[in-house]
Amino acid sequence: MLRVFALATALLVFLVSQTSAQTSDSLREKIHQIISKKDATVGVSIIGSNGKDTLSINGERHFPMQSVFKFHIALAVLSQVDKGRLSLDQKIKIEKKDLLPGLHSPLREKYPNGATLPLAEIISYTVSNSDNVGCDALLRLLGGPQAVEKYFARNNFKDISIKINEEVMQNNWDLQFQNWTTPKAANNVLEAFYFNKKKLLSSKSYDFVWKEMRENETGKNRLKGRLPEGTVVAHKTGSSGKNKTTGITAAVNDIGIVFLPNGEHFFISVFVSNSKEDSDTNERIIADISKAAWDYFNLQRN
Repeated sequence: MLRVFALATALLVFLVSQTSAQTSDSLREKIHQIISKKDATVGVSIIGSNGKDTLSINGERHFPMQSVFKFHIALAVLSQVDKGRLSLDQKIKIEKKDLLPGLHSPLREKYPNGATLPLAEIISYTVSNSDNVGCDALLRLLGGPQAVEKYFARNNFKDISIKINEEVMQNNWDLQFQNWTTPKAANNVLEAFYFNKKKLLSSKSYDFVWKEMRENETGKNRLKGRLPEGTVVAHKTGSSGKNKTTGITAAVNDIGIVFLPNGEHFFISVFVSNSKEDSDTNERIIADISKAAWDYFNLQRN
């Protein structure tokens, strides 16, 4: 009787694992269908909340980060806040000369003559509004872009290169490729900081950064684009625009955490690069991949 029970249990485990594998394979195939006919290079990394349901396509390829790195910058700044070297309440002066006209900046629009603002407000502008003036103010405070790269290296994160600020990046197309990561590395950062296993952030800083990510006002047609209304997504986008000479878009990105109706979630990082598609198509690639992952995880959990 025990032998029969053991065989039945083994068969059940095998069938469950095979069903899961087939479903995972179907998700991979669905993503390949989404990207196969697009004239673009697409990188994808997906991790389920249990850490086991993983999938990557071009997961170790280098992709330009563009504004995705503002998430990394915020984490580095908040680590300094937790060490007492900075304070969310401290005043940071942004002078009129810092309000460079070529940079995307809701902050500049609100304060056209400059302003002295609390650090918390500058982080909020940088993460939630992808503000480039605020971003470069944070980098000056840290001592430059490589201070962010070194922070992640010290904490044993790999495949993160941050060498230049927004002013340099927006004024020289070729230099944007110095700020790069891989889809797998982007997801590793999201997962590590969300679960906070390494205690890299205090509870206050942790709550602050995820609030800003949830309230991100950019990229409504990307990870969120095809998800049910009201879905909570904590994310950070990045965009290069199109090169006027070649017609190629170097970066349309979105990385984040998507929350399911049952309270579980998954981590997803999608990078679209070297694209000859139009902007709507580039964003739709990300939205379709996010929806495919949403369907997969809902099926797995129901």
